[in-house]
Amino acid sequence: MTESQRLIKKYPNRRLYDTRTSAYITLADIKELVLQHENFQVVDAKTGDDLTRAILLQIILEEESGGVPIFSSEVLSHMIRLYGNAMQSVLGQYLETNMTAFVDFQKKMQGNSNSSDLWSQFLTFQGPAMQSLMSAYMDQSQKMVQNMQTQIQSQARNMFQTFPPGHKP
Repeated sequence: MTESQRLIKKYPNRRLYDTRTSAYITLADIKELVLQHENFQVVDAKTGDDLTRAILLQIILEEESGGVPIFSSEVLSHMIRLYGNAMQSVLGQYLETNMTAFVDFQKKMQGNSNSSDLWSQFLTFQGPAMQSLMSAYMDQSQKMVQNMQTQIQSQARNMFQTFPPGHKP
């Protein structure tokens, strides 16, 4: 944790304690820290485990439960199916890259009166991003196949080394 990073401790009673302000805070307060681009980390007060992602996911869950959700049930189902799949890391990269591009695009839109050109530029970016995603998937799949082939060859060598020379099954 860096010095500029705000430390939030989560206690077993599910309470969150902001060490900078020496006060208990809520998920709404943490959401406000996110909105203010505040650098923070949430840790388990007992074990010191980093809980930041879990807390952020809780905030997303609350947001998704009320109002108008960002993710449809279909999108969430697709995401769940990708856990443990070769595409999991590729999807993470894809989402992160596109989220960054979208946020950059949004900032430019807010400060520019010629927003239709920016929208066209953003959509143009999507083609190369998808190509990059598929290329990374193909590379990852190829490496997995190569690793499997190497493991099978190694297991076969080990299995046949146990037979004495000249032995016929």
